[in-house]
Amino acid sequence: MSEYRLEMKNVSKSFPGVKALDDVQLKIKPGEVHALLGENGAGKSTLMKCLFGMYQKDSGTILLDGEQMDFKDTKSALEAGISMIHQELFPIPHRPVMENIWINRFPKNGFVINHNKMLQDTEELFKELEININPAKHACELSVSQLQLCEIAKAVSYNSRLIIMDEPTSSLTESETEHLFKIIRKLKLKGCSIVYISHKLDELFDIADYITIMRDGQYIGTWPMNEIDMDTIIRRMVGRTLDQRFPTKEYTPSKEVVLTVKDFTSAVPNSFKKVNFDLKRGEILGIGGLVGAQRTELVETLFGMRPLAEGTIIKDGKELKIDLPSDAIKNKIALLTEERRKNGIIGVLSVLENIVLANQRNYATTALHVLSPKKRLKDAMEMKEQLNVKTPSIQALSGNLSGGNQQKLLIARWLLTEPDILILDEPTRGIDVGSKYEIYLIMNKLAASGKSIIMISSEMPELLGVSDRIMVMCHGHATGFLNSSEFTDIDVMRLATKYED
Repeated sequence: MSEYRLEMKNVSKSFPGVKALDDVQLKIKPGEVHALLGENGAGKSTLMKCLFGMYQKDSGTILLDGEQMDFKDTKSALEAGISMIHQELFPIPHRPVMENIWINRFPKNGFVINHNKMLQDTEELFKELEININPAKHACELSVSQLQLCEIAKAVSYNSRLIIMDEPTSSLTESETEHLFKIIRKLKLKGCSIVYISHKLDELFDIADYITIMRDGQYIGTWPMNEIDMDTIIRRMVGRTLDQRFPTKEYTPSKEVVLTVKDFTSAVPNSFKKVNFDLKRGEILGIGGLVGAQRTELVETLFGMRPLAEGTIIKDGKELKIDLPSDAIKNKIALLTEERRKNGIIGVLSVLENIVLANQRNYATTALHVLSPKKRLKDAMEMKEQLNVKTPSIQALSGNLSGGNQQKLLIARWLLTEPDILILDEPTRGIDVGSKYEIYLIMNKLAASGKSIIMISSEMPELLGVSDRIMVMCHGHATGFLNSSEFTDIDVMRLATKYED
């Protein structure tokens, strides 16, 4: 019997124009939580997709408990005892949770699906994992964090000997993250091995036994978690020293108010009520709060994506009526949504098409609205260079870019519309420390040029390190405002738990 549950030796994989993996190594023992780290584009997900049968490696060897494996598809990997929790969730929205978990494995009486047994099996699985979700609810009724917990339960339901977790806590609160860690510790006791990919470096010290770092598709090294510190991890990930996590601000926001929101109340029951705030020119206004605070609902209503019951929007002294996103765009307001794969990036379109998507009206050259290829290419190339979007070519599929580059691509898309106000909902979710720093630099540069930014963030260090001012929400109410010179994480949390219905 092999000492290792998994051995990946000299694994290489190339795509047109780029070598994604170059002789990469990975070794994991039974019952071990092994963190796999690297910047976006380092090759982590590609390596795991080669293991899980989603990609076919060009060369190298994969051993599972000493037996050589070469999975041609995900079904083969699942049957061999490997399951994977993907970073981006793609549930079947209008089907029950239990069907999403047991899809392709439905219990049957002959040829008929046994729904009672499926419900019973799901209830037993949820009870074991202490997940409080109704299995009969449709997936579209769940929050992102609840969907993430269901995805974790689905992976566990295969009784796998190896589970790949790709950014499993990206949508989870602190208490939900601790719940996941409790599940992981149970799995360890059963001898299950975990490959744990995360950009939340702090949490790795709580859960990981070993750490492997990749950079630019290459293996950098493996270390016991108790023999490495945060600074060393970051230096080996990015190949350079990050002197600080947040760039120094070289500007001061103006006192001029560009946006006033008065008595904003959602038309949706149990959402936000009577929210009031101002936004100043050149200011980064952070919005903090816990899950259920209604932060996303607030900004999506401001952008015209959700119905408003009552309230007033005043921009540059003029009252606006925003019923649709097109109304917001006409009034120089842009929104980068939380779910970049769901309603941001169109993966089957090129980098060029994604960048120019919101600005098509400006490329019409005739009354027939024929689009100017020359101007579209010029604008896309300029934004690509300006925001340092790393891609093999402007015609490459955007779905193949790393998370950080997809996020920069979306910012480029909205900057082409020349907005005065840019709303960023979780702008660095699921991206690495190096790419985060680049996003912060872009935000600072925009603010210094007179753009105003509203940023929702669930990461406390980011909220404190980037914002000029913070509005904290709790249960749909704005519970307080904090200036950059005075706020601490304790102040934010106090306001985030302040309001009681």
